[in-house]
Amino acid sequence: MSTSSSAKSVRWLDAGEERAWRAFRRVVTAVQTGTARDLAAIGLSEADYEVLSTLSERPRRTSTLREQARKMGWSRSRLSRHASRMESRGLLRRDPDADDGRSCLLVLTDEGMAALEDAAPAHVESVRRHFIDRLTADDLAALERIAARMEEHDGDA
Repeated sequence: MSTSSSAKSVRWLDAGEERAWRAFRRVVTAVQTGTARDLAAIGLSEADYEVLSTLSERPRRTSTLREQARKMGWSRSRLSRHASRMESRGLLRRDPDADDGRSCLLVLTDEGMAALEDAAPAHVESVRRHFIDRLTADDLAALERIAARMEEHDGDA
């Protein structure tokens, strides 16, 4: 642990806060590991599924690279590299962005939509097995309240 003056002003976690933080991290890791493994078994990554499902919900199955990167919490360059891999597999295509000549639009192809439709039932079952079915209705409601509170403070320092 640092003994610098900035470390002295840190509000360290008490034992209960640390247990809660570690429990949260264990849950996130367990759920992501399980669902990622199940998606990999059907030939998709979590990122592939996120891009495909997001594009499927958009008008004309299209999103700007910037919007998609922001939604995923990725840099545009990271998403651009991932999109190149998805494009080479025929899951999406890139079109010029008329509003921003430096960017592009990500467009879900028919092949990408078919891959999503094929994967969705297995993904939902995976989410149920690794998350939903392990919780009560009260647990799920509490998670919704927690998520809403976290979203209220997005962007806070």
